Amino acid sequence: MEADEPGAWPLAGWRVIDLSSEIAGPYCAKMLADAGADVIKVESPEGGDPLRGWTASGTPLSEGEDGALFQFLNASKRSIALDPGVDAERATLRALATKADLLIESFGPGGLAARGLAVEDLQRENPRLSVVSISPWGLEGPDANRPATEFTLQAATGSIDYRGLPGRKPVAAGGRIGEWAAGSFAATAAISAALSARKTGSGHHVDLSIFESMLICMTVYHDLSSQWFEGPLPRSIEIPSIEPAKDGFVGYCVITGQQWTDFCAMLGRQDIAEDPLYLDGRARMQHIERMQTMIQGWTRERSIDELIELAGLLRIPVAEIGNGETLPGMAQMKARDVFRPGPGGFIQPRPPYQLGRTPLRPPTRAPRLNEQADAIRAEWGAAPERSAASDPQADPLPLEGIRVVDLTAFWAGPVAAAYLADMGADVVKVESIQRPDGMRFAGAVPNDEIWEWSPVFHGANPGKRGITLKLDSDEGLALLRRMIAEADVLIENFSVRVLENFGLDWDDIKKINPKIVMVRMPAFGLEGPWRDRAGFAMTVEQVSGLAWLTGYRDLPLVVRGACDPIGGMHAVFALLMALEHRRRTGEGQLVEVPLVEVAVNIAAEQVIEFDAYSKLLVRDENRGPVAAPQGVYRTAEADSLIAVAVPDDAAWQALRRVMGDPEWAQDPAFDGAEGRRVHHDSLDKNLEAWLAEKPQQAALDALLGEGIPAAILINAHSLTPNPQLEARGFFQTLHHPRSGKARYPGWPMAFSGLPRALHRRPPPALGQHNDEILGGELGLDAEELERLREEGIIGERPSFM
Repeated sequence: MEADEPGAWPLAGWRVIDLSSEIAGPYCAKMLADAGADVIKVESPEGGDPLRGWTASGTPLSEGEDGALFQFLNASKRSIALDPGVDAERATLRALATKADLLIESFGPGGLAARGLAVEDLQRENPRLSVVSISPWGLEGPDANRPATEFTLQAATGSIDYRGLPGRKPVAAGGRIGEWAAGSFAATAAISAALSARKTGSGHHVDLSIFESMLICMTVYHDLSSQWFEGPLPRSIEIPSIEPAKDGFVGYCVITGQQWTDFCAMLGRQDIAEDPLYLDGRARMQHIERMQTMIQGWTRERSIDELIELAGLLRIPVAEIGNGETLPGMAQMKARDVFRPGPGGFIQPRPPYQLGRTPLRPPTRAPRLNEQADAIRAEWGAAPERSAASDPQADPLPLEGIRVVDLTAFWAGPVAAAYLADMGADVVKVESIQRPDGMRFAGAVPNDEIWEWSPVFHGANPGKRGITLKLDSDEGLALLRRMIAEADVLIENFSVRVLENFGLDWDDIKKINPKIVMVRMPAFGLEGPWRDRAGFAMTVEQVSGLAWLTGYRDLPLVVRGACDPIGGMHAVFALLMALEHRRRTGEGQLVEVPLVEVAVNIAAEQVIEFDAYSKLLVRDENRGPVAAPQGVYRTAEADSLIAVAVPDDAAWQALRRVMGDPEWAQDPAFDGAEGRRVHHDSLDKNLEAWLAEKPQQAALDALLGEGIPAAILINAHSLTPNPQLEARGFFQTLHHPRSGKARYPGWPMAFSGLPRALHRRPPPALGQHNDEILGGELGLDAEELERLREEGIIGERPSFM
C-alpha cells in the first residue's frame, strides 16, 4: 500500500541523517525513507558516496551517471555535501543533528570523533538523538580495527567451512548477504532506539557489528549445539536440495521427517524412507554418491514444471531457481506486482511488507550529489530542535507493557517474537502437544525429551513464556480468542490456509480486538498463485536468486536459512511502524511480510543489474565482483584453510610486501583491479603456493599486520572461545528447566541505554507456563486444567512421544 500523502506515512515527521556508505547503512536508511522519514544523505564533496560509481557487472557508467544499486538504496533521500574537516561545514552538520531523531554512520571505531562529531557531543546538543554505528566487528573489542570484507567475515563465522562437497573447497554465500542482513538489523535497532528515546528523552548509541549480524543469520546456533554435541560440524550440502532437471535446476527443502517420507514416496522409494542410514541430513551426507545417483537420476528425466507440480501435491517445499533475468517473470511476482518500474529507469522490488492502514512512501529519484543542499538548510534550519521533555524515569525498553501472542514456528517468526520480548514485550508462545514448533526437533540432542534440546529452537526463542493449546478443539480455540482479545500484537507464520481454517483470519481477529496489530509472515504472500505453497527460508533463497549466486560454477547451493532472521527483522520493523500508527490513531491493522519478498529485496541487485544493464550476475565460487584475488587457500597444516580478500590496489601492494614481492607479483598486469580479475587463476595458483608453506596462524598474522583482510576458516562448532565476542558481551548464560545452563547468543547491536544481556528468561519448555497463564491469568482452576490435560487440549509432552 502506497500513498502520496506524507502525513499518512508511518514515520512521517521523523528526521534522519545518513552518513553511511556501501550497503548496510544505506539499506537501513532506505527502510526508514520508505516509511516516510525525511532522510538526509550527507556525502563528501569529493565525489560523494563511492557506491555512486559501482556496478556489480562492471558496466561502465557515463559522466554524472549513478550506478543502479546506489539509486535503489538511496531513493527518496535528499543529498547535501559537507566536509566535517572544514569548520563551517562541520558546524552545519552539527546544527542539522540538533533537529534529527536518528543519525546513521559507518566510519568505524573512532570515526565520528575524528571528524569532530563525537556521539557524546551530539547528544549533549540533542539528548533525544540516537546514533546507529555500523562497523565490521563493532566499535570495541580486540578485533574492532581488524581489516575485513564480507567474504572474510563469513569465514570468521564458520559459515564457509561447512558449506560444500567432499573433495572440493567450501564456498561462501553470494550476494553480500551479510551487509543486507546488517542493514535490516540496523533499521530495527534504529526505530527501537528512537521509540525508547521518545519515552525517556534520552537517545541511544547503537553499536552494530556486521560480524555478529552474520553470526545470527548463518551459524551462531551451532555454538549452542557445540555445548551438547562433541566434535566438529561436518562440511555438507542438503540432500535433497538443488537438483538438475531436464531444463534447469529445481530446489527442494526437506527438513522434517514427514517431508523426507513424502519425498521418498514421490521418487517411488518408500523402501528407504524409514532406513536409519538416511533418516536425517547428516546420515544422508555419509552416502552422498548413492543419494545423488538416485535423486538426480529421477529429477533429470523431468521438467522443472513437472517436478514442482509433483512436490506441491505432497506439500514438499519446492522452487524454481531464480535469477536476475527470470525472477520478475515468475507467476507469483507478477500477480503480486512485486517488481515495479523505479524512478531510476529500471525495475526494482517494492518494500517487502504491506500495512493495511498505513501507506508507504512511493519511491522518488535518488538525489544527485548536493542536489537539495539549499532546501535542507532552509527547512531543517527552520524546524524546531528535538525536545528532551519526556519521562526520564520511564522504562527505556520501547515495548514494555506490550502483550504479544506468538503463533510462530521454525525460525523467522520465532526470532522476530524473541526480539519483541527482549525489547520489553510480554510474549506468550502458543504451541500444541499434537504439533509443537517443528524446530524443537531440528538438530536436537537424542534423549528422553528430545523436543527440549534443539539448538535453533533455543536460540530463536529466549525471553518468552510458553503454553500449549489444541486449536482444533472448541475449548482450545476459545482460550486463544480470550488471549487475543487482551493482546496488542498477534504474530504468526503458518501456511495461509491454517488460520483461515481456525476462523482466525484478519476479518475475524479485528472483530475480537479492533486495536490489535496482526503480523502474518507467509512464505509467498496471502494472495497469488503460490499462496498455498509450503516454503522455508531455503525455499525462498532458491526462488530469489540468492542460491543462484551461491555455490560451485556447476551447482548452486542454498545460503542455509539466513533469510529467516533477516525476514524476522523486517517483520519487527513493519510491526513497529504499525504500533507507531496505532499510537497516533488508535487503529490496529494487518501487516503482511512475505518471506520471499524479503529475499528478493536483499537479492535486488541481480534484477536491477539485469534490467538496467542487461547483465546477468552469476556465481563464481569464492570470487566476487570487488576483491581480486579472493578465495579460500590451503596453508601448511593438514586440512587448514584461510580466506583472503584483496579489495583494492593498496591491499595488493601490501600483499606483495608480505610475500617479499616475488617476481611473478611484479607483473604490471596485476596493478589494477580489472587486470587482477582477468588473471585470477594465475593469482590463485601463486598465492596458494606461498600460503602452503606458511603455518595458518603465522599467515593470518602476517596478512592482518599489513592490513589485508583475512580469516581462518573455523568450524561452526569452534566459534568459542572468541575474545571479540567475549569483549562485547555477545553471549548470555541462561538456565533452561530441562537442558540446564548454556551460553546463548545475544543480538548484534548494543544499545548504550540498555543492558547488553537482554534475554530476561530462557526459552520455554513445552507448555511450561500453562498453569501460570491459563490458571493465574485466564482464571482456570486446578480441576479444569487437569481435565484439559486429560483431554489433550493442553500438556507438557508431545502427544506422539
